[in-house]
Amino acid sequence: MSSKTKTTATKEEARPALVPKLRFPEFRNAKGWDIKPFEKLFTIGSGRDHKHLPPGDVPVYGSGGYMRSVDEYLYEGESVCIGRKGTINNPMFLTGQFWTVDTLFYTHSFNQCLPKFIFAIFQQIDWLKHNEAGGIPSLSKTNIEKIETAIPGPAEQQKIAECLSSVDELIAAQARKVDALKTHKKGLMQQLFPREGETQPRLRFPEFKKAGEWEVQRLDELARYENGKAHENDISENGRYIVVNSKFISTEGEVRKFSNEGFCVADEGDVLMVLSDVPNGRAIAKCYFVESDDLYTVNQRISRIQPTKVNGRFLFYVLNRNSYFLDFDDGIKQTNLRKEDVVGFPLCAPRQSAEQQRIASCLTSLDDLIT
Repeated sequence: MSSKTKTTATKEEARPALVPKLRFPEFRNAKGWDIKPFEKLFTIGSGRDHKHLPPGDVPVYGSGGYMRSVDEYLYEGESVCIGRKGTINNPMFLTGQFWTVDTLFYTHSFNQCLPKFIFAIFQQIDWLKHNEAGGIPSLSKTNIEKIETAIPGPAEQQKIAECLSSVDELIAAQARKVDALKTHKKGLMQQLFPREGETQPRLRFPEFKKAGEWEVQRLDELARYENGKAHENDISENGRYIVVNSKFISTEGEVRKFSNEGFCVADEGDVLMVLSDVPNGRAIAKCYFVESDDLYTVNQRISRIQPTKVNGRFLFYVLNRNSYFLDFDDGIKQTNLRKEDVVGFPLCAPRQSAEQQRIASCLTSLDDLIT
């Protein structure tokens, strides 16, 4: 053994083994986890060019996920794909026969580790920290091989992988339920509201089937309109009010800014609408329903619509991303809804406030279930 090899071995042996804070009962008395570089745990291969191949049944994966199918396959069995130049993103866990394009790496020939365990490790890594210097974000095999990780024995790896896989399956199942509920809500709204040019919906609650046609009125006959005010120069880390801007509305209130200045304070029951967005943007005409007094202040390019002769919740469901407003987006230049565009909206609503409330309550309960 060379002196260099002896030095490396001594260095590895001198490292103390690590123990996680949470460990399954059967492994609490097992030895600690060892620290090892990736090059000792698996081999890194490269995807191949698929462009010359005819279409087939085997999926091809690129930086954006599934791309196409081919007849041949690169290898069989479980493996993990990670990004290369310009594709640094979350890794993908793949099974069976598949190809990867030549701009992706994949791991295979696992020596001392299980593929699903390494996949879990990959998801915790900040890959940008291992980015090549300058230019487009890029990973090299050399850099990947040098990355070190703590790793337990095979049995403990398997237990951890099974645990995380079961959670992933539960998350996927919940996501499918949410998607199904969203699809149901979309279909229900198409039935609960009249189609364009009509004044009665296809589906009506029993107690209102003989209530007659809905009435069409301009929005400014049923609500007051106010443009939001600029708060950009008065943002505070822990301000008195939540500033409602397009980012706040488009993220369902997750991204927030605060201000101690309430230049346009919203009241409970108000509907706040985004007036400006980039071409083909998903924020234009997106609405937010205010459920609390004296909590939100409305920023510029957001309109505050205060219901006077219509149910606020009902109004929210009618206005939110309504096709009437989306038609102002030509897909080329930024869309800017004017006051005249909004207040001239032809609102078709039941004459009885009780029917408006019934529809709003039905859709609100669905939203609560989705949440």
